[in-house]
Amino acid sequence: MTLSRAELGLVLVAAAGSATGLGAAVVFSERLVQLASKKFLAGALGLSAGVMLYVSFVEILVKSQEGFMASSAMGESDAYMAATGALFAGMLFMAALDVLVHRLDPNRAAHAASDPAKYIADEAPPNAHVHCHEIDEAVWDEIARRKNSPPRGAGAPMPAEAAGDAEAARAPLEVDESTKGASTSDPRLADMGMMTALAIGIHNFPEGLATFVATLDDPAVGASLAIAIAIHNIPEGLCVSIPIYFATGDRWKAFRWALLSGVSEIVGALLGWVILKDHFDNLLYGIVFGMVGGMMIMICLNELIPTAHRYDPADKVVTKSIVAGMAVMAASLCLFVYG
Repeated sequence: MTLSRAELGLVLVAAAGSATGLGAAVVFSERLVQLASKKFLAGALGLSAGVMLYVSFVEILVKSQEGFMASSAMGESDAYMAATGALFAGMLFMAALDVLVHRLDPNRAAHAASDPAKYIADEAPPNAHVHCHEIDEAVWDEIARRKNSPPRGAGAPMPAEAAGDAEAARAPLEVDESTKGASTSDPRLADMGMMTALAIGIHNFPEGLATFVATLDDPAVGASLAIAIAIHNIPEGLCVSIPIYFATGDRWKAFRWALLSGVSEIVGALLGWVILKDHFDNLLYGIVFGMVGGMMIMICLNELIPTAHRYDPADKVVTKSIVAGMAVMAASLCLFVYG
């Protein structure tokens, strides 16, 4: 049975959205939790950003211009201007969405690292922007503590600095895989994980729409975009699940919250299908593709790349991974052209 492009788009979006579950699944293995590293997250975010930037400028923006030209409403020059306007409209939409996300959590700046100098050259301002993909320093401290500490009983004290709150520092989880129910008892980490899930869910909504719309026109581009989104959804799953796991000791609760943050991509795709299935003419095609390209670019510039650099301030892997992502995207498009 052959899938229609709409059905294929929904499948690709569902697969990309469920990738948050892959990242969240590390909470089921204490050993995998301890292996989580900033360098891995930086590389994954950079690779995804490279793919998304390349496809947005080289493929999606061009398709937007072609859509405006095919509408017979404008010539080549006007089509280029319209596509450019749609691109920046998409960027503006994502900027407004980002403002909404941070208004939902006005205290998100308080989740910044305890030592901002570890991540940026200058001292962070009081209301520093903390990105959705960013893991709190208290979580990294706890991961480091678990790596360096031998297995201990549930009654052993935990260093207060690991959770960033002396009152909340209680008995840690045993390194034993069978340990259940123990936690750092830091409700701040649980709140942070849940708010991160909400923020990522809002940001994932246009990503689902973008993948679906791209697949309607060109399944190759849709598949490439879905892979890029899936790559950065993996660290998103980590960002949601690990804080909740450390705070509550409940692996399934942490996993469910992370998986839920990816469901919004499917909602975005379904909304796109409902709106566009009977009204997808060339003019609308140009507008949607231009805005989708702008949204993808803004996600890269405002979220993925800054967060990657915070995880890798010496830039050992970020730039290389961005270029690698662009090369992978370019190679895949060339294969589809000559294949």
